[in-house]
Amino acid sequence: MRNLCLSVLSRPALRLVPPALLLSFVLPFASGAQTAKHNMTPDDLAKFVRVSAPVLSPDGKLIAYTVSRINTEEDKRTNELWMIGYDGQNDVQLTYGKDSAGNPQWSPDGRYLSFTSSREGKAKGSQVWLLDRRGGEARQLTEVKEELGGYSWSPDSKTLLLSLRVKDEPEPEKGGKPVPPKPIVLDRFHFKQDVEGYLTEKKEHLYLFDLESKKLLKLIGPLPEKDKPIDERYEESQAQWSPDGKQIAFVSNQSVPDPDRTVNSDVFVVDAKAGSTPRKLTTFAGTDEGPLSWSPDGTMIAYRQGTGEKYSIYEMPQLATVEVATGKVGLVAKSLDNWTSGPVFAADGKSILTTVQDDRLNYPAEVSLSGTVKRLVSESGSASGLTQKAGHVALLWTTDSSSPEIYSLEGGTLHKLTSHNDEAVASLNLASTEELSAKTSDGNDVHSLLTMPVGYKAGTKVPMLLFIHGGPTGQDAHEFDPYRQIFAGHGYAVLNVNYRGSTGRGHAYSYAINADWGHKEVIDLMASVDAAIATGRIDADKLVVGGWSYGGILTDYSIASTNRFKAASSGAGMGNLIVLYGIDEYILQYENEIGPPWKNTDLYLKLSYPFFHADRIKTPTLFMGGDKDFNVPLEGGEQMYQALKSVGTPAELIVYPGEFHGFQRPSFVKDRFVRWMGWYDKYLGIAPAPAAPVAAAK
Repeated sequence: MRNLCLSVLSRPALRLVPPALLLSFVLPFASGAQTAKHNMTPDDLAKFVRVSAPVLSPDGKLIAYTVSRINTEEDKRTNELWMIGYDGQNDVQLTYGKDSAGNPQWSPDGRYLSFTSSREGKAKGSQVWLLDRRGGEARQLTEVKEELGGYSWSPDSKTLLLSLRVKDEPEPEKGGKPVPPKPIVLDRFHFKQDVEGYLTEKKEHLYLFDLESKKLLKLIGPLPEKDKPIDERYEESQAQWSPDGKQIAFVSNQSVPDPDRTVNSDVFVVDAKAGSTPRKLTTFAGTDEGPLSWSPDGTMIAYRQGTGEKYSIYEMPQLATVEVATGKVGLVAKSLDNWTSGPVFAADGKSILTTVQDDRLNYPAEVSLSGTVKRLVSESGSASGLTQKAGHVALLWTTDSSSPEIYSLEGGTLHKLTSHNDEAVASLNLASTEELSAKTSDGNDVHSLLTMPVGYKAGTKVPMLLFIHGGPTGQDAHEFDPYRQIFAGHGYAVLNVNYRGSTGRGHAYSYAINADWGHKEVIDLMASVDAAIATGRIDADKLVVGGWSYGGILTDYSIASTNRFKAASSGAGMGNLIVLYGIDEYILQYENEIGPPWKNTDLYLKLSYPFFHADRIKTPTLFMGGDKDFNVPLEGGEQMYQALKSVGTPAELIVYPGEFHGFQRPSFVKDRFVRWMGWYDKYLGIAPAPAAPVAAAK
């Protein structure tokens, strides 16, 4: 169960998954008018930027946001800071250069726009920088030696709340000799995490940073003595100031001596003074999580309550509120059995704004404190990044034919504000996406999306790619998806199936695969393939399959269950569960869902049937992965590759150096597309397209 969705533009990352783990690969748009529309190819990825992180100013009149593009010379991504009026006027770029700027925040007095950056300054590493709205260059505000995780402004604009973690290795002095690495000493139960690497005992804690004195004090006490180390067992996260600035709410797991051994977390509140003692507000035996949102009057905190202590991977978090004075908890909408994003209190405090995953859609909704759910947008599409200030609402919105841009939301109507990718989209012949349903042999009603090739001619049959989403707790939705468009532009139909385990259909639908991986999902996938063929437009002899993360895992399960596919690509997958125990980041899922291998050996063997029945696999398969992936380590694909080589089934292994689970290097992302299409074309007997003629020099 590898919780990462492969779509890069707006699909939610459901488990830490920062949006940093969503695969951002877009390159800067090349200037110059397009003479004619063309089908999308991997080269077109260079024409798109990624718009994200909208934040409304205190008066609701301005929106700060980020634009992600690639420095092509250095083959890496950089983030720029932008600002636009709520009326859609004056869209301006605020930061330039090769150094990224992220996490924009407005000071509550409206004087400053802050952001984080690792650009060169007085102190190394990520620091908070300030832009004065009256003009001038950005200046570095903080000079912390610790790792900066996040920050927020106090309501009086005099203090920053910083989330800091002591670095495992101090930054080398400027101009000093390189410091040789030290052995990594590990003593934690959960000891590794993708991107973060090996996890030591150093955890994130909250600090108060006074803007005038530049003093940095630990929020939660007692304050440590100089010769006494900070208690590192518990960390604080997702902190939010109360409206009056007197208290701070945060999330922490302090229910057991070793928080690594449980998914439980609770909401706490603490006085906004150094050395204060926190008070626990919630007691649910499971996940109480943010993002947190205070009611305007400061009496309640909205958050999300999980499903149960052992359901971490299948969580369908419910909107909840807790009274700050009494700790009384209320579930806001018990009937809302779908994934919701972080709650945002409406300006009047009478309702909560959120986004809801619902069967191939992700719509903004208003939920009254009495439990009434009102869908705010009727169109088919996907919303994310919802922000509210002074009664104004902004969000990111995408559809099948429009990439994510920032919109305002007024009276149930979306108003488009930014147009960063309009020219790129307008240059393309886009394929249309339709909904498809199928009834499985065991009675499940499974829903899918089918994208036909660009220029499809009625009465013909075309090859089809079954492209499987990761997670499993994610969904394929109506949104702009480069994967669909590139393959549809290449002549393939693309089938995206929301198999059991997916979100958008309620907790029971997601939980149906608990401790039974690769069974019901494959039934759903094959029934959906049959339904696509039954439309009369799909060539049943030209089927291919692929996916990334849990989509790669399900690819392995599928080719071990049927030989109907002519070729496959398993990215960041695995076929032998036993080999990943202890070398990936999912130790709590193993413990809670299937137990350790020495207690449930038969179940591990059952769930590892792709590897232990590799001799049944006849499908030529391309295996891929990053060599720094701790989410689904490369060993999972390497072992399946070696097994197919042993039994004589055609296989190839592509290792991408320096990549984690979600690829960042643009050239590798493009390379992956090229290899996918080359592999599928080869085994379907499709000749490569002729190279474009080179214009003669004048």
